[in-house]
Amino acid sequence: MVNRDLNVVVLMGGWSSEREVSLMSGRGVAGALRTRGWSNVTEVDMDRNVAQVLAGLRPDIVFNALHGHPGEDGTVQGMLDLMQIPYTHSGLSTSAIAIDKELTKLLLVPAGVRMPKGTMIASERLFEGDPIPRPYVLKPVNEGSSVGVAIVTDESNYGNPIGRDTVGPWNDFDELLAEPFIAGHELTVAVLGDEALCVTELKPKQGFYDFDSKYTDGMTEHVCPAQVPEPIAQAMLDMALLAHRALGCKGASRSDFRWDDTQGEAGLYLLEVNTQPGMTPLSLVPEQARQRGISYGELVERIIAEALGDGPAK
Repeated sequence: MVNRDLNVVVLMGGWSSEREVSLMSGRGVAGALRTRGWSNVTEVDMDRNVAQVLAGLRPDIVFNALHGHPGEDGTVQGMLDLMQIPYTHSGLSTSAIAIDKELTKLLLVPAGVRMPKGTMIASERLFEGDPIPRPYVLKPVNEGSSVGVAIVTDESNYGNPIGRDTVGPWNDFDELLAEPFIAGHELTVAVLGDEALCVTELKPKQGFYDFDSKYTDGMTEHVCPAQVPEPIAQAMLDMALLAHRALGCKGASRSDFRWDDTQGEAGLYLLEVNTQPGMTPLSLVPEQARQRGISYGELVERIIAEALGDGPAK
């Protein structure tokens, strides 16, 4: 049993592109803890004086509800390590590797995880020609929540080659990762502690599963558990758990997949691993936990228990 009298700081907000999502996650976590009888919970909207704020609050543990930079890339983790404050989710090295899609591939592909081949390209070169055959996906190498993703097809209105005056991630990032577009199903698997929970299929009402589709109620249908063949579901569960272990993730992680059902299991690819998955009312990890009979409040407590060394989040 976790000691509910512990001094808990829920760290959220910050200044990343995912600030608003982080605030929703943090408020949800703090509210769940208070509902379950935690007597000393403080919400902190992170600013540049966060170390001074934490030193004054003297928390027994920080629940890291930050998304994106600098809360998901190892920066905040390093600060908390130096301050000797326990915190939830993955540590410095895991966070730094997992947020970088190319570093993630370098670690996971040799471990046996199938991921799409990609190539890094300077955004300026996109205006000269395509880096790989269309259709392909362009994305920042170290952003989450589908921030800055563009799907380039023969029918897209980006032009051929991509026009300098068109709106896309090339306007915001000097370098992008280009990967072949994998047709088919958008799927995701949450891992809690050392257990893959289940598979969810995501069916956006329009377009693809971008930032707005993720966090706007009603824009995406969640099919949980996904209606896919059992061997495909099991392959995803195994791959997500392998990725979680190989990266050294702690607490909860979420692995995102694409599956081309015309190719069988050979058409299944892991796209990325999220070490700070969302904890909002629309988020996928709480949804999969409910499917397994784990309430939102219990999910939060299990993540804290593992961070405190009270065993894996079972």
